[in-house]
Amino acid sequence: MLHTEWLDRLARGMRYLRSDHTFAQLIRFALVGGASNIAYVLLFMAMNGIGPLVANIAGSIVSTVIANELHRQLTFHAAGRVGWFTAQWEGGGLALIGLLISTAALAGLDSWAPGLGEIAQAGAVIAIMAAVGGMRFLALRGFVF
Repeated sequence: MLHTEWLDRLARGMRYLRSDHTFAQLIRFALVGGASNIAYVLLFMAMNGIGPLVANIAGSIVSTVIANELHRQLTFHAAGRVGWFTAQWEGGGLALIGLLISTAALAGLDSWAPGLGEIAQAGAVIAIMAAVGGMRFLALRGFVF
């Protein structure tokens, strides 16, 4: 009996994660972000022999394209409403805006909070990236998909 109850809960959880509830979308958004970061790292490592700048640019572009397509199909279930090019153009634009915001915030971190230790700096970086990711989620959910 316990086994059946556990399977029922698992099935309900999986149905919820496939739903269009905001929290389910947020979970899928984070999973897609993690997968695209792995793609970035793998491509960066594969291309690092050419040079880190080229590897970074290629990794950023390819991982953004992958993330935008996965968000279109999986995160927001928008493949029937939003075309590939629109998702890439608008999602890519949002990624670029997020990069500019996070770069500016990180550049200003030393001015706003001088003397932060390494742990505090790492915490600030995580907070900045989480805020940018949250804004990207809201913008993708509200305006793109």
